Amino acid sequence: MANGKVLIVMGSDSDFPIMEKCFKMLDKFDVKYDVKVASAHRTPDKAIALARSAEDSGYDVIIGAAGLAAHLSGVLAANTILPVIGVPCKGGALNGVDALYATVQMPTGIPVATVAIDGGANSAILACQMIALKSEELRKRLHDYKKELADSVEEKDKALQTKIAQM
Repeated sequence: MANGKVLIVMGSDSDFPIMEKCFKMLDKFDVKYDVKVASAHRTPDKAIALARSAEDSGYDVIIGAAGLAAHLSGVLAANTILPVIGVPCKGGALNGVDALYATVQMPTGIPVATVAIDGGANSAILACQMIALKSEELRKRLHDYKKELADSVEEKDKALQTKIAQM
C-alpha cells in the first residue's frame, strides 16, 4: 500500500453511486480508506467526532460528500486541521447547485477544497495528490496516470484523423 489513508464521510448512503468512483480511484492508486455515513444535520455529534478523531486515527485527508444543504464538509473542516475535500452531490430542486454553494462558500479559517458536482473520482485524485507530497511511490503513480490520460487523448485524435481521412 502507498502511504496515506483517507476518511470518506457521506451524508447519506444515497451518495454511494457518486462516491463509488472515488473508492475505485483510491483502489487504483492503492490508497487505504474508510467510509462512514454521518449527517451534519441528523447526526452532528457523530460527524464532529469523526473529524476530531481523524488525525489521531492516522488519516491524512478527509473527503465529505453531501447533497442539498451540504453542510457536512464544512462541519468536518471546522473540527480538524486535516485537509477536507468536499464533493457536492446532485439532488433536489436545484440539481446540486445548492450543494456546490454550501460546500465551496466557507468562512475564513475553515477551508474546504471543493470538486465539481458529483466529482467523486476527482476527490480521490486530489486526496492522492495531497498524500503524494510525502510519498514518492504515490507521486510516481500519479505521474503515470497523467501520462495515461494524455496517451488516451492522442489515441482518440488518431482515431478521429483516420475517420476524417476516410470521408
